[in-house]
Amino acid sequence: MTNEKSLCIPLLLCAFLNSVARAEEQKLSEQTAEAIALVDAFVKGEYDAAGKDFDATMQKVLPSDKRKELWEKLIDQAGAFQKRTGTRIGKAGKYDIVLVTCQFKKTTLDVRVVFDSDKRVTGLQFRPAQSGYEFKPPPYAKPESYREEKIVVGSGEWALPGTLTLPKGEGPFPAVVLVHGSGPQDRDETIGPNKPFRDLAWGLASQGVAVLRYEKRTREHAARMAALKATLTFNEETVEDAVAAVAVLRARKQIDPKRLFAIGHSLGAMAAPRIGERDPEIAGLVLLAANARPLEDLIVEQITYITSLNGKLSDGDREELDQLKKQAARVKDGKLSTDTPASKLPLGVPAAYWLALRAYNQTATAARLKQRLFVAQGERDYQVTMDDFAEWKNALASRRNATLRSYPKLNHLFMEGEGKSKPTEYDKAGHVARELVNDLADWIKNRQ
Repeated sequence: MTNEKSLCIPLLLCAFLNSVARAEEQKLSEQTAEAIALVDAFVKGEYDAAGKDFDATMQKVLPSDKRKELWEKLIDQAGAFQKRTGTRIGKAGKYDIVLVTCQFKKTTLDVRVVFDSDKRVTGLQFRPAQSGYEFKPPPYAKPESYREEKIVVGSGEWALPGTLTLPKGEGPFPAVVLVHGSGPQDRDETIGPNKPFRDLAWGLASQGVAVLRYEKRTREHAARMAALKATLTFNEETVEDAVAAVAVLRARKQIDPKRLFAIGHSLGAMAAPRIGERDPEIAGLVLLAANARPLEDLIVEQITYITSLNGKLSDGDREELDQLKKQAARVKDGKLSTDTPASKLPLGVPAAYWLALRAYNQTATAARLKQRLFVAQGERDYQVTMDDFAEWKNALASRRNATLRSYPKLNHLFMEGEGKSKPTEYDKAGHVARELVNDLADWIKNRQ
């Protein structure tokens, strides 16, 4: 969503706020009418009717009471519904998709409805309306110097489609796996008109480094992941697939197995030490905007910051912040258990997720690793701040093979800006800074 309060959510844990899935094809004219009827039912508060065409999985994942809760949260963040402004149809493989564009008081959203061959709704997502922006390559990309091919990460029920960007030539090349931030991210880590992972892939490949990026499990297998959310942790969300992606690269003859790296961003950066722990043969780890402090503290800090941008706090703002602080305190409470209702915890994320994070100390884990480390921080980042960077500096002070670097003009996406960073900055098209891409390429190719 694109109002200021909600823009931080896709970079946190919005996998738990949306339900998305995939299925097969059917007549789109009928499906468009069904998608419009679904939206209208939500608007009228007819939550049973809104789910009348749901398939069995969606009925389980998003029953009537959850549909009501989802819509009320949406209205709270996006403002009152005003009108439908259009529809579009599309496909994702064999899946038929209808996008119903809706104007709310604070923002415009696309309601993405996915249909199966029986005209059953097998996926539903509310996301920022697409502006029609056509992604342009970053100025440092040299398309003539690399090629791309489709690739699959993992196997079986959790197999993930991906893209391998290979420098032209025989190799073997150093290579990296890109590890997403929170939420149901695509392989480019698309946020508004920006695609930071595509920037990194094309920028690094232009300098002789192969790059593998892939769809995140919470996006590609959203319905099944949502059904497992009560037991889901960051290991299933992020770590397992990153380790599998490294194994894919290690098996490729064009890749130098002794120069394999993982580059994590945000949540992926926080998880990077765990990835290095799981696969000690990884040559090095890059942590881009890695929180050193507990995630629940960052959530409170982020919402407080975003709310303060509006000036004087309203009574509603204070109430929201007080509630969030109480939820964060429950995460730290020694009595937290898997029986604690998700509704009493930050962002409605179940207790299992928080318990797994609480048992993991990313800075201590990183300090124990033998692999090379590169920690990068944008100084204008309000989501993960220089306070976290200071903690990383302290934790890795004795590590001779750890490089830590901050960038004065960069935000959470490592894109340049001026002044105080705001969520609306992510709506502006940009590219990952050339300086960071060059620093990463130099560090990866350095055989120290």
